[in-house]
Amino acid sequence: MSKVELLVLDEADRMLDMGFIHDIRKLLAMLPKQKQTLLFSATFSNEIKKLADGLLNSPARVEVARRNTTVDIIDQIVHPVDKGRKRELLSFLIGSNNWQQVLVFGRTKHGANRLTKQLITDGIKAAAIHGNKSQGARTRALADFKIGKLQVLVATDIAARGLDIEQLPHVVNFELPNVAEDYVHRIGRTGRAGRAGQAISLVCGEELKQLRDIERLIKRRIPQQVVAGYDSLGTTKIEARHCEMRGQNRRRRRANPHQRPIARAN
Repeated sequence: MSKVELLVLDEADRMLDMGFIHDIRKLLAMLPKQKQTLLFSATFSNEIKKLADGLLNSPARVEVARRNTTVDIIDQIVHPVDKGRKRELLSFLIGSNNWQQVLVFGRTKHGANRLTKQLITDGIKAAAIHGNKSQGARTRALADFKIGKLQVLVATDIAARGLDIEQLPHVVNFELPNVAEDYVHRIGRTGRAGRAGQAISLVCGEELKQLRDIERLIKRRIPQQVVAGYDSLGTTKIEARHCEMRGQNRRRRRANPHQRPIARAN
C-alpha cells in the first residue's frame, strides 16, 4: 500500500449511498499522503461535493454535462399505465415497434426474474442480470444481448452500473427508481458517445411521487403519452389532482405571499 501512486474512486455516489464511506476512509489512512486521487460520479449532489472536498486536495473539476442533467439527445417519454398492465404494455411496445435491443430496469431481483419469465412466455427472448446471478451468468447474458441473441435484458440498478452497450437504442423503466439520481444512471445507458437513444418510463399512479422527484432533479417535465388501449384512469386522476393542488397553491401565494403552501397531493 505504501507504493500506491494513483487512487481512483469510481461510482462515488453509489458508494456513499451504500454506506461505504467509513471503509474508504480506512483505506485512505493506509495510503501515502503524496498520490493522485480521481473521483468519478454520474450525479453530483451536495453530499458528493462534501465527500470530494474531504478526500481530494485542491481538485480540478471536469464536467461532461450540467449537474444532474440528462443527455439532450435522449428522447424521454412517460407512458401512464395501471400497475397490473405494465408487462402487457411492455410486450406490446416491443412487438409493435419491432425493438430488437431493449434494456429494462426493475427495482428488485425477484421482480426482474418474474418479468423475464413473463416476457419469455410472450415469445420475447429475454434474460435477467442482478446480484443473485453469478458473474459468469451476467457476463454471458450481456454478451448475448450485445450480439443480438437476446432482445431484452432485465436489470436491477446495481447490476447495470457501468454497463457500456454500443448503440443501445432503448431503455425502459419498468419501475421508477426510489432514488431520483438513479434515473440519470439508468437512461445514461443509451445516448452514449453522441448517439441518439430513447428512454421510456411505464408509470402507474403509485409512482407519481418518484416521477415528480425525477423531474425536479433534471429540471424538466417529461412528456406523457397514453398508448391507445392502455390509458390509466388512476394515473390520470392523480395527475389531475396534482394540477389542482398546484393551482390552489399559486392562488394562495398570490393572495398571501407569506403563507406556507398547502400540502402536496400524494
